[in-house]
Amino acid sequence: MSGHSKWSSIKHKKAVKDARRGKLFSKLIKELTVAARLGGGDTNANPRLRTAVQTARANSMPNENIERAIKKGTGELEGATYEEVSYEGYGPGGVAILCSVVTDNRNRTVADVRRLFEKHGGSLGTAGCVAWMFHKRGVISVAQSSADEERIMEVALDAGADDVTDSGDGCFEVVTAPETFEAVRAALQGAGIEPASAEVAMVPDNTVRVSGKEAEQTLRLLEGLDDHDDVQSVASNADFSQEELQRLSA
Repeated sequence: MSGHSKWSSIKHKKAVKDARRGKLFSKLIKELTVAARLGGGDTNANPRLRTAVQTARANSMPNENIERAIKKGTGELEGATYEEVSYEGYGPGGVAILCSVVTDNRNRTVADVRRLFEKHGGSLGTAGCVAWMFHKRGVISVAQSSADEERIMEVALDAGADDVTDSGDGCFEVVTAPETFEAVRAALQGAGIEPASAEVAMVPDNTVRVSGKEAEQTLRLLEGLDDHDDVQSVASNADFSQEELQRLSA
């Protein structure tokens, strides 16, 4: 889990900057639109849309923006036609990378993604080449200052969480099955424990430690993919030591 934890932590710190320049809102709108198109506009009957709405609100997206995106997804308003695509590949040192894309132009996006892989010492692979290394999991990060570990474990495990671990960056990480994700998040919030972040993500079964130049290239590749307008999420089995992260962020 450490690889997910550290990249996840980096992503959430980046999200603050992304929100300032509108990038995060653009990605959230795409997710709302696609979720509504695939499962309908009723959040009570569409868990994916319900999670997307909660994430949008947690990032201070105005309700009118949320409603407009949902209506575009259900066809009540005109909008771009998006499709979901997954791209898989390898980064420096054999790191596995999986990115989820929502695009209105698949040819443009795959060319951009391939270019990013090659620019940072990686290579775009074929469908299925690394997906088998990942499984969909609910991941909820809670700041250690929010509550003690025993209390977090009590609430989370009673609500159906699978595990609670120390992620090593000042947070506890609560892991759930996708089906129990919302119940666990609601239980934590109901107990006055507000998550620092919460998402259903592709989590690697095992991690690969990278250091030195490979760590730098891998981090730049992950950041480059995450910054692309069409890329909704990036998963990797790269594991960075805290010392490497401090060096690279200096």
